[in-house]
Amino acid sequence: MKLLLLLSFVALPLATMAQTKPASAAAQVRTANGLLEGTVAASGIRAFKGVAFAAPPVGELRWKAPQPVQRWSGVRSARQFGPRAMQLPVFGDMNFRSNGVSEDCLYLNVWTPAKTGKEQLPVLVYFYGGGFIAGDGSEPRYDGESLARRGIVTVTVNYRLGVFGFFAHPELTKESPNHASGNYGLLDQAAAIRWVQQNIAAFGGDPKKITVGGESAGSFSVSAQMASPLSKQLLAGAIGESGSLLSLQPLPTLAQAEQTGAAFATTLGASSLAALRALPAQQLLEAAGKPGAPRFSAIVDGYFFPKSPKEVFAAGEQAHVPLLVGWNSQEMSAGAILGQEAPTPETFAQAVQKLYGAQANDVLKLYPATTAAEAERAATDLASDRFIAYSTWKWADLHGQTGGQPVYRYLYARPRPAMTPEMGNATAGLAGGVVKQTPDAPKAPLAKGAVHSAEIEYALGNLGTNKVYAWTPDDYKLSETMQQYFANFVKTGNPNGAGLPTWPASKSGQILRLDVKTQAGPEANRARYLFLDQLAGK
Repeated sequence: MKLLLLLSFVALPLATMAQTKPASAAAQVRTANGLLEGTVAASGIRAFKGVAFAAPPVGELRWKAPQPVQRWSGVRSARQFGPRAMQLPVFGDMNFRSNGVSEDCLYLNVWTPAKTGKEQLPVLVYFYGGGFIAGDGSEPRYDGESLARRGIVTVTVNYRLGVFGFFAHPELTKESPNHASGNYGLLDQAAAIRWVQQNIAAFGGDPKKITVGGESAGSFSVSAQMASPLSKQLLAGAIGESGSLLSLQPLPTLAQAEQTGAAFATTLGASSLAALRALPAQQLLEAAGKPGAPRFSAIVDGYFFPKSPKEVFAAGEQAHVPLLVGWNSQEMSAGAILGQEAPTPETFAQAVQKLYGAQANDVLKLYPATTAAEAERAATDLASDRFIAYSTWKWADLHGQTGGQPVYRYLYARPRPAMTPEMGNATAGLAGGVVKQTPDAPKAPLAKGAVHSAEIEYALGNLGTNKVYAWTPDDYKLSETMQQYFANFVKTGNPNGAGLPTWPASKSGQILRLDVKTQAGPEANRARYLFLDQLAGK
């Protein structure tokens, strides 16, 4: 397989991301575990990075629920991001400010505008994306300073990934006081939310006004925390950007995941849990990254999830909080349906027939294509719906029916602008990454829609950290609009505010289209999702 060079986008150097003043008492906060010293930016925002919210999950704590942090004496520095979770370099759009990878990764970062611990500001706890196999709270696109300047205490959280975060095994289940294994990454997130609830007042935050947010796997994580009895009572609101665990495919059961884990252990030559825990972390990581290795992800374990998230939401047993949720107009490319075939009505019909058999004609009515351009659009829409749009729709739809709180739905439609001249003939990858082509390769056309992950820098106010694209005044205008909506929602549970286009709750039948011209309009594609929903129920 031809190797392509994946280039991370060029972020601002750490030294220029936030000009800092010398540490002083103003940058100190006393948590339940001890005194922390962070930094103060030129904007006045205080930042505390690399704050441990759980004990290092190493040695005997590998594949155990996160354990409490030990108290410390003196002042602990919180001026540098902690290590990121064990991961391979898989996504070209990820650029880290953390210092390497480690199993010792359970750290969070806090940006606060509060000058004292008495201000009771609303809090946003944000989970990164990366398919539960990559990502980090240090990525510049998630930087919390911009939202903090809007009066919000902003927190990013690290959690265990891949085989370290989602490995189930019969021996792990047997040793667990909860009779469960797997879902350690989700348990890490729940522990971080509890840590925030117990400590955020010292940073000027209100422990009763915690909104959780995230994109892609981070959005999956938000749906998970809303569904889990471990977290749902601690939440005041939720933001989901592209994805949920209420997907077309049911989550594996604990028994299925145990079988997968036991088979993987056999390939490692590890005949016991002790032998598995004795394996070097890098060896485990590389084995899990080999072709044919199982994918470790969330499961219905009977503890974090007493039943599947879809069943929890259907029964109205999730957190009853306002939800801001949506997805992008081009979450996946047409090639996910068409393969190497050129988009034509014929190739699209053949691909649909192969995927859906007896239901193919019904699919073609919902995704019509009579020209090559329509075939490309229809294949893109179907690929996007199967990948992530359906699961996000299902989450929003069920929560609107059973959650007792408003749901605000968006469609993010702004395509990224052209790349800067310095990027040459590079092309954009799936998750916003960059694929560097050979000098004689033709320059690929711009995406027609908003690709997966494209909205993150806009929503969190971090366009300036991404040096790949030639951002225009229109991009900064849209970013300002999105930041206002997000900040209003975190503060009040309602994204609407002065000077913004009205965003009706989705029970009105309206969704908000986020673009240079942002406006609400009727939901256009409900029939598609109802059909996919019907297929998922069979």
